[in-house]
Amino acid sequence: MITCRELYSFLDDFLDDGLDAGTRAAFEGHLSRCVSCQRYLKTYQATIKAARAAEKLGESFDFNPPEELVRAILASRANPGAP
Repeated sequence: MITCRELYSFLDDFLDDGLDAGTRAAFEGHLSRCVSCQRYLKTYQATIKAARAAEKLGESFDFNPPEELVRAILASRANPGAP
């Protein structure tokens, strides 16, 4: 039987199909009984998916902010109380 903390340390290997049969069985056994770990796994998978999407977007996204926006941000940082 593995603990929640141990399960967290195996997440990458589990998702990459890198666990040996015994460890995978223990992982899946714990996961089948632990709602917290089920939720954590779903969140972890969603985070990975979002990060990969952001990487793809970053590769094709050329962001050059308007010069007036840059000046306004810098001015507001130099004078935080100004309207």
